[in-house]
Amino acid sequence: MNILGLVLFALVLGVALKKLGREGEDLIRFFNSFNEATMVLVTWIMWYVPIGIMFLVGSKIVEMEDIVLLVTSLGKYIFASILGHFIHGGIILPLIYFASTRQNPYRFLLGLITPFATAFATCSSSATLPSMMKCIEENNGVDNRISRFILPIGATVNMDGAAIFQCMAAVFIAQLNNVDLNAGQIFTILVTATASSVGAAGVPAGGVLTIAIILEAIGLPTNDLSLILAVDWIV
Repeated sequence: MNILGLVLFALVLGVALKKLGREGEDLIRFFNSFNEATMVLVTWIMWYVPIGIMFLVGSKIVEMEDIVLLVTSLGKYIFASILGHFIHGGIILPLIYFASTRQNPYRFLLGLITPFATAFATCSSSATLPSMMKCIEENNGVDNRISRFILPIGATVNMDGAAIFQCMAAVFIAQLNNVDLNAGQIFTILVTATASSVGAAGVPAGGVLTIAIILEAIGLPTNDLSLILAVDWIV
């Protein structure tokens, strides 16, 4: 799906509806109701997804000869992914913020505790968007005209965490299959993960789908994706 194209169309349509004034209010209410209904459907699906993942992982465990090695490898993968996200979100991004504004980045982050908790609970940048808008406007004093324009785009385009996660997952699957990656394959992983994360779906396990593209690009099997799905909510 062309997510970026959809976002661009939504922006243009929003401008057009604004120009219509009161005549466009009915369509705006329709989209608001449609958004609420979609979120309810996503919530229902999220309740049943763990059952499917349980059977996928169960079948994979049965196929493994050394279960201890599998669990150990998954533990290393989880640790490496969390460490990568911590370095990026806790060090690199605050440094960029400080260099740009000369203000304390961690004071800014303290105002976003609620969206962080929502993101951890839902594993969805789209579901986090409403609380992010509220906190960034009320706690950090950002103009709502800026936040309501930038945040929806950032939730779709600025998927740094997805790129990190996809790179880690591709390397993990390569090691699980005893495949030594050369410099060309590593470069392919970096480029493909960066490109596919831009416009990735902001729903739970949305990044897992794009990992299949990366694995195909470097010639690795995709049948180990069930393991990534099982621990996706952690990383």
